[in-house]
Amino acid sequence: MTKASKVKLSEGEALKNKDAKASDDKIQIWIPKSTIEYEKEKLKLQIELLKLQTHVRETGKRVVLLFEGRDAAGKGGTIKRIREHLNPRGARVVALEKPSDRQRTQWYFQRYSDHLPSAGEIVLFDRSWYNRAMVEPVMGFCTDEQHKRFLKYAPVFERMLTKEGIMLIKLYFSVSKKMQLKRFEKRANDPLKQYKLSPVDMQAQELWGEYTMRKFQMLLETNTTLSPWTVIRSDNKKKARINCMKYILSQLDYEGKIADSELEINSKVVISGIDEIKLMEGNLSKPHKLPG
Repeated sequence: MTKASKVKLSEGEALKNKDAKASDDKIQIWIPKSTIEYEKEKLKLQIELLKLQTHVRETGKRVVLLFEGRDAAGKGGTIKRIREHLNPRGARVVALEKPSDRQRTQWYFQRYSDHLPSAGEIVLFDRSWYNRAMVEPVMGFCTDEQHKRFLKYAPVFERMLTKEGIMLIKLYFSVSKKMQLKRFEKRANDPLKQYKLSPVDMQAQELWGEYTMRKFQMLLETNTTLSPWTVIRSDNKKKARINCMKYILSQLDYEGKIADSELEINSKVVISGIDEIKLMEGNLSKPHKLPG
């Protein structure tokens, strides 16, 4: 009896070949039912995202999807699945490098405002102006005064955006310390993922408590009625992706939208900003036990 070898299919391949007929040039691979169900659900939601994009384009809406969270929280993977089948002309990802010397002398929000959507566009920020809320103060990349000023003016900036007619959806991906470490170790051992590791990432575990306090401060100061935070628990990446898509789709009405029952969100995965604040308030003395 030959020993079974581990084979990892590209996402979508299992669903695509589920009903394929046997032939001499194919081998049998066992796929978990949960993988097939995930791919079916993902495809259904991606079709809905296309309908949503059509609506945004035809009505001239401007939508900003802002993805924040700790390193290895699953932001990039979720963004990839959301944008996978969208028309790139009307849906773009903004993932800025560290600011240049010239940009450091500009108004802090300036380099982000340059990338805001025009009519009919959806812009997905893979990290955003909220770099100054967590990463920069923890790593010493900004002064205490700059951090305080940011927390004061971020809600004002976002109020300007929403009053101008831009729809802003702020998503914070929350990963546990244990899962973050597991994902770091996987990246370190996978030559195709090693590029994702940076010196900042390597310090994330030892600075967990500091990041937790900055996260609490960020939510407390910037979770407003006009631009609230929505927290996505992301230890299970597939559940996080599916529920994030459902949440985004639930925020707009568009032609041909599926029933609300098909967009029902798992309340253990999607948490309101205010509920996250309440959870953190009672456990700040144990930051290492709080979700990141």
